[in-house]
Amino acid sequence: MEQGASGCELTSTETITKIALSPNTVRAASLYARPIRTTPLTTQDGQPEIGLSDDEPKPSSESPAGNGSNRSANESSRSATGFDTLIGKIVVERGLVSSDELQQCAHIAQTRSAAHGVPVSLTELLLEHEFLTKRQIDRLRTDLEAVRSTQQIPGYQIIRKLGAGAMATVFLAKQLSLDRFVAIKVLPKKFSSNPTFIDRFYREGRAAARLNDANIVGALDVGQAGEHHYFVMEYVDGDTLHDRILERKRVPEREALQLLRQVASALKHAHEMGFVHRDIKPKNIMLTKSGVAKLADLGLARAMSDREAAEAEAGRAFGTPYYISPEQIRGAVDIGPPADIYGLGATFYHMLTGRVPFDGTTPSQVMHKHLKVTPTPADHVNPSLSEPTALIVEMMLRKDARDRYQNADQLLVDIDCALAGKNPEFARPVVDLAKLATEVTPQGDDAKIVRKVGSSLSTGFIVLAVAAVISVLLNLALIAVMSL
Repeated sequence: MEQGASGCELTSTETITKIALSPNTVRAASLYARPIRTTPLTTQDGQPEIGLSDDEPKPSSESPAGNGSNRSANESSRSATGFDTLIGKIVVERGLVSSDELQQCAHIAQTRSAAHGVPVSLTELLLEHEFLTKRQIDRLRTDLEAVRSTQQIPGYQIIRKLGAGAMATVFLAKQLSLDRFVAIKVLPKKFSSNPTFIDRFYREGRAAARLNDANIVGALDVGQAGEHHYFVMEYVDGDTLHDRILERKRVPEREALQLLRQVASALKHAHEMGFVHRDIKPKNIMLTKSGVAKLADLGLARAMSDREAAEAEAGRAFGTPYYISPEQIRGAVDIGPPADIYGLGATFYHMLTGRVPFDGTTPSQVMHKHLKVTPTPADHVNPSLSEPTALIVEMMLRKDARDRYQNADQLLVDIDCALAGKNPEFARPVVDLAKLATEVTPQGDDAKIVRKVGSSLSTGFIVLAVAAVISVLLNLALIAVMSL
């Protein structure tokens, strides 16, 4: 799972990772890939079962008063049993352990408990038989504690953790008033006292709330409950475009065009509302089970009219190296729709070819290529692509923002042309005459052909030049005769 870097400018915590992200950024698109749970984790008395943990034993009213050692032993036993019960449910639910394997360990636990007269931890048996690793157990424990700590958000019943980035955690929850599933992004406690992080968190929520489009993940609520700052959004039950690419390597051309059209429509709405996304990439595009594409994660979104924020960020690169536009790399002040179109173009290229436009071992290498290197044409990587589609992706990825589509409307026109089997209205092939003139001459027989063609071209130019001179002289002579 991708995590946002906490710094700014060109820094990263992984080989190729997101750089200079706002602290509230969570890869919402990659957090929703797991199947949902339809019932909350509760005990028979209706209390959240996640409250039972090894380090927070549940008080027992049945223990005799004054018998401290027995009470502590009973509490410890109950705590372990509660945690084991919850772990048993989750590991099967997540496919980490089969039902048969769980039953096998449970039977061993009962047998040992009867033989030795002390409870045997199911968790320890899962580790002993190598059904789970210690790291998996620790991660599950952390997840459960995170869920327990957010149960206090009023109006919502937390079901489970969906995932986390470095700067936020996202939970699956049920909105009690409307009986529907939602996703809740929660700012970690360590940032809850930082005004800058809190401001950015709420700024994302407010930006998302202004967007109302079928192809954008909807914002529902933002607020604070105790020490928790939270952002409630639409829950998308599906996978991401990134998952789709990994699964199929390449997305068929027509399907890719249809997905491209949906995201372009989302950008059209966002741009018309005055926002630039600045982080278009496959992981930020959700795909529902019915095939609807939804643009997610406005963590880097910025109002194009916010000159103060633009100037404050000048000279720093904000985005994801594989998909970032050249002007974002340069830290330009005026970042507009063409920057998002470039990111979408890199995403489209990835869909069509199964690989990103530029690769490298460091973010700097990748971004340098975005600035200086022309990508291999998509139809050279995937020869089955039609010419209209190849022209569209080429125009989306042009280095100079002025040479790209200037808005999503233009892009939508060309996408519709490609879907109809027609030539694009805006994208046209670019012939680099300088490159042709300096191309390396072939060897052997091919060299003779090239020289012959070059000689013929040179002769033709000479003939044309002589004819032009003769024509001028004749015209001058005619003028002279007429003047006499």
